[in-house]
Amino acid sequence: MSIRPVRFLVAICISALLLFSSAFPASADPVNPTSSKSSPQQGEANLQSIEKEAQKAVLKDPYSQKETQSKANQGLNEIQGAADIDQMNRPENSQDAISVEDKSKNFLEAITGRKDKN
Repeated sequence: MSIRPVRFLVAICISALLLFSSAFPASADPVNPTSSKSSPQQGEANLQSIEKEAQKAVLKDPYSQKETQSKANQGLNEIQGAADIDQMNRPENSQDAISVEDKSKNFLEAITGRKDKN
């Protein structure tokens, strides 16, 4: 038995795989497809205020425990505060999110044409 045709076939398959994987890169599903699209410029104002607060924290002495607690209680943490808190994913605002398990079940059901009995 000659091994040359098998090697040639494997080389052709690998070449085709490389060609198609570079021609059609993977695309990701949006995490929340119902959310509104935003432009990068919308977050600039919040980021500038976060940057100013971070610079204040770095240039002065380290926060005391009371100061850290009071600033952290105002929002997400002592630097970021409440900036973008409405855009963060938390259990309170993620009830409508579709889990990876549900996405994969839906995908498999679409492929096989069957519904899971569970």
